[in-house]
Amino acid sequence: MTKLYRVFGRVALGMLMGSGFSAMAQSEMQYFRPNDRWGINVFETTKNDTTPFTHLKVKIGGNFEQSFQTLRDQNTAVAMTQPGFNGNVNSLIPLTNGFDLAMANLNIDAQLSDGIRVSLSVYLASRHHEDAWVKGGYVQFDKLTFLHSNWVDNIMKSVTIKVGQFDVDYGDQHFRRTDGGNTIYNPFVENYIMDEFATEIAAEIYYHHKSGLFAMGGISNGALNPSVVAATKIDSATGKVNQIWPAFHAKIGYDKQLTKHFRARISGSYYGVHSAASNTLFGGDRTGSHYYNVMENQNVANGTTLSDAVDYNAFSGRYNPGFSEQVNTFMGNLFLKYRGLEFFGTYENAQGRTITERNTRQATQYAADLIYRFAARRENFWVGVRYNSVTAAMLGYAPDITINREVGSIGWFATKNIMVKAEYVNQVYQNYATTNILNGGQFNGMVFEASIGF
Repeated sequence: MTKLYRVFGRVALGMLMGSGFSAMAQSEMQYFRPNDRWGINVFETTKNDTTPFTHLKVKIGGNFEQSFQTLRDQNTAVAMTQPGFNGNVNSLIPLTNGFDLAMANLNIDAQLSDGIRVSLSVYLASRHHEDAWVKGGYVQFDKLTFLHSNWVDNIMKSVTIKVGQFDVDYGDQHFRRTDGGNTIYNPFVENYIMDEFATEIAAEIYYHHKSGLFAMGGISNGALNPSVVAATKIDSATGKVNQIWPAFHAKIGYDKQLTKHFRARISGSYYGVHSAASNTLFGGDRTGSHYYNVMENQNVANGTTLSDAVDYNAFSGRYNPGFSEQVNTFMGNLFLKYRGLEFFGTYENAQGRTITERNTRQATQYAADLIYRFAARRENFWVGVRYNSVTAAMLGYAPDITINREVGSIGWFATKNIMVKAEYVNQVYQNYATTNILNGGQFNGMVFEASIGF
């Protein structure tokens, strides 16, 4: 195996050298979102053709983060024992101040031809997967010059085609979220309570109009892990063997720099799948939460195959409605930026069910970010606040539960590649059953984080 690795390494090095790759001075990509500070507030890539194509170019980048946590938690759940586990399964893990597991990503991008770019992302280390995992990869077509058609060339001036396995473009929040080692785009440490992120085999077609209007239509396999094995489980809603259908998603919006200092963006997104093997739109993150071990039980962790609580529940502080069989969800986003002041708002209404349910349940989410970046023209410092609330109907529990989160953040870009930030978070759980570990739950405290992106 060692010899094979050496051969592969020499071949890869030869390919990079042959393509004109230089580790000291990597070329810019066409229709590309930068991995550093300049990628902030970039959503879908535009049709601005500002980078000329000369030859095959390869760019290797990475993201690294390290955080220090001072969170504390509490609850009022009744003491309970559970078969297979020792002790009280509703007691919380005692927390102390300390460093969290560092996370790292590897990004490889290549400009294959004029208007054709390919991207590959790898999670080198993360909370959820401590070994390397391929996140996904895709090819993006902004030009189709190889067809030698003036008619097609004119169409592609307004059209982008994206094909591969990638995070589907549902909502605008996934452009601002933390993704493993990549925390550059997020002015806060963590993502939303209900985190909408899933990498699926998909195709998306975008239309961009010079007025600022845009639209997208997409189709995907509706699952993180593709499979060719026929379904055998019975769908409780139909009484028949489960059918595996593709998922469809769409987005329409308006994004315009209206004046020199004022930008406005509004969008509406839809994602739907009627029947899936195991949909993970609200649980597809393979890296995990950046709040470690809050509201967790060590006895349950010790009784699992993965004996570390970091692994047994990698999504501390988040809520997954568990819509694994059927999902119909809508998200509306509003982004306003005037000079250094930014507002980003979200409304989401999701309905879905598991394969054992006959009827759908509902979950709604609201979020509002207010960020002020300074000093003038540089905007390398910021202060921000966020309010995030989720109300949802849980499986097998009648009252709706509510989770509220309040966050304050400050941060600094020392360079376009180096960022440090600190936040205070307070999260409260309401209406959970007294037998649920989250009954009367609350956690709060500070998290400090340093991040590099290039």
